[in-house]
Amino acid sequence: MARPKQSRVDASRAPAAFVGDIEGFLGYIGLERGLSANTLLGYRRDLDQAAAFLARRGAADWCSVTGVQAGEWLHSLSAADYTVASLARKLTALRVLARHLVREKLRDDDFTAILSAPKTVRRMPGTLTPEEVARLLAAPSGGDARALRDRALLELFYSSGLRVSELAALTLQQVDLEHGFLRVFGKGSKERVVPVGGRAVDALTTYVVAGRPQLVKTPTGSQLFLNNRGAALSRVMLWMLVKKYAKRAGITKSVKPHALRHSFATHLLTGGADLRAIQEMLGHASISTTQIYTAVEPRRLLDHHAKFHPRNRPE
Repeated sequence: MARPKQSRVDASRAPAAFVGDIEGFLGYIGLERGLSANTLLGYRRDLDQAAAFLARRGAADWCSVTGVQAGEWLHSLSAADYTVASLARKLTALRVLARHLVREKLRDDDFTAILSAPKTVRRMPGTLTPEEVARLLAAPSGGDARALRDRALLELFYSSGLRVSELAALTLQQVDLEHGFLRVFGKGSKERVVPVGGRAVDALTTYVVAGRPQLVKTPTGSQLFLNNRGAALSRVMLWMLVKKYAKRAGITKSVKPHALRHSFATHLLTGGADLRAIQEMLGHASISTTQIYTAVEPRRLLDHHAKFHPRNRPE
């Protein structure tokens, strides 16, 4: 008989004795590292969940938590239906907090030192073929304001490899259509300059001139992509639009917004772009993050090796 799947551990609100240190920690890393609101919210949820569990195990506050109790929390998560990636993220939140407590001299020891991180497997990012991308970008039809907006945002998404949050947060001031680039504030509030391709520039120009003015309402600010109420498009709405046009384009594979970012990087690499340049355009802090794309096109790499390695040349 199959063993029933256990339910997730409740992510309860942290007991009062734990809250103050969580607030101080989040305030510190928010200023020190410039983390996004979404990242800080994720830390808060994970630490609230940990605190609720640890209190049930007898811990009075963060200063009294033991490594054994922290290990029991991780074990309880492993027994539930959390993914390895989720477990690794939760352990990271706990580790960073523990080191913060030591740095602030609230504890003498790091209670997470004995804990082992779960082994994560780096999955290949899902990508679209150039033909599928072409069909997706052509899916918004018509000349009304929403069609012009959707055509422009899909073109820009693929042309510049932006994150969904970066695309949603764009303002008019960040886009230089005359010179074909935009300034993006990515993770950690780091600014980078990203090129905008010719077709994306054309689609954006048409939208800004003929489409966006029709969506402007009294409270509208400088947001680039507007919804029907004149406010910025949300990340959820961007997700829904990508799924909608993928279906209209007849693409049967699961298409998530990040697939356009992955396709941007993969197609650049396939075309011979330098990995460091791709890293800079994507806003990756480490080249190791960008290197995952080198495995997407193994045939191309084999061909380059056969063509350029001196031991593969005929005598």
